[in-house]
Amino acid sequence: MNEIDEICFNIRVLLEEAVKRNICEGILLSGGLDTSILAVLASKFTPLTAFTVGFGLAEAPDVEYAKIVSSKLRLNHIVYYFGESEIYGAIRRVIEIVKSFDPMEIRNSAAIYIGLRVAREHGVNAVMTGDGADELFAGYSFLFGLEKGRLDLELQKLWSEMRFSSILLARTLGLEAKLPFLDKNFMSFAMKIDSKYKVRSERGKIYGKWILRKAFEGILPDEIVWRDKVPIEQGSGTALLQSLFNSRISDDEFEAKKREYFEKDDVIIRDKEQMFYYEVYRSILGAPRSTEASGKLCPYCKSSVNEKSTYCRTCGAYPI
Repeated sequence: MNEIDEICFNIRVLLEEAVKRNICEGILLSGGLDTSILAVLASKFTPLTAFTVGFGLAEAPDVEYAKIVSSKLRLNHIVYYFGESEIYGAIRRVIEIVKSFDPMEIRNSAAIYIGLRVAREHGVNAVMTGDGADELFAGYSFLFGLEKGRLDLELQKLWSEMRFSSILLARTLGLEAKLPFLDKNFMSFAMKIDSKYKVRSERGKIYGKWILRKAFEGILPDEIVWRDKVPIEQGSGTALLQSLFNSRISDDEFEAKKREYFEKDDVIIRDKEQMFYYEVYRSILGAPRSTEASGKLCPYCKSSVNEKSTYCRTCGAYPI
C-alpha cells in the first residue's frame, strides 16, 4: 500500500468511526462532497432522512446534486423550497443569533436555519452537517495558489478560528448539530496530513480537499467526488439576495443612509445588502462596539477582533 492509499484508508476508517459516534437520524444534504461523504457513511448504520433547501426565486444547484446522492443511497429525502418572505424572517432570526451583519455569513446561515427548522418540523432531534471539512482539507479557493509554507500557515490560522453557525442555530431551535469532521480523533489525523495532498491537480485542474476526494472515489459518483466547492449561498440560491436588495433600494436612499450610519455609529457600510442587514442588526443589538478594554478593532465597524485575525465576524470586512 503506497502513502496515498494508506492515507485514504485511514480517512475512511477514522471518519466512519466519527460518524458512528455522531450518528443521528437527520442530515443537511447539499450534494457537495462533504455532506455526501457523511451520508454514505451514516446510511450504513441508520435510516437517514436528508434535508435540502433552495430559494424558490433562484437556481439552487444543491437540489439536483442532493437528489443524485439520495437516489444512490435510497434515503428519505425532503426537498424544501422557501420563498422571499420566509427568507426575510430567517435573516432577522439569524442576525439575532449570530450577532453579525456580514452578508456572506447571513446568506449562508439563513439557508442553514431554514434547513434545520424543516428538520425539526419533521420530528428530527439531531442533524449532521459537513462543517469543518473545508478548513481541515483546504477546500477554499483562496488557498489554491499559495506556496506550501504559506498554505500551512493559512490552514493553522483557519483551525485556530473555526466557528460554525450551525451549532448555535440548531440550539435555538431545540436541535443538536452533529459535526463528524470535527470529531477529536478524526480532526487530529486530518490536521497531520501533509498539505501537498490537500491542494493538488487532478485532470488538469487544481482541487482543494484532493485527498478527501480520492478517499471516496469509486464510493460516491464521480460528479459528486469532483464537484467544485460551492458555497451554501450559491448552492441554495440565497446569493440572489444581493441583486434583490440592489434592485429594491435606490442609490439615493443607500447613499443617504450610508452617510447617516457613518456619522452616527462610525460604521462603514459597503453595499445595499449589507445596509439592510445592518439595520436589522442595529434594531436588535444597537451599534457595534468594542467588547475589550484594549486590543484590535475592526476599522469598518469598530467591533473587537481577535489580535491575529484578518477577518471581522461582525461585519465581514476582509482583510483588516
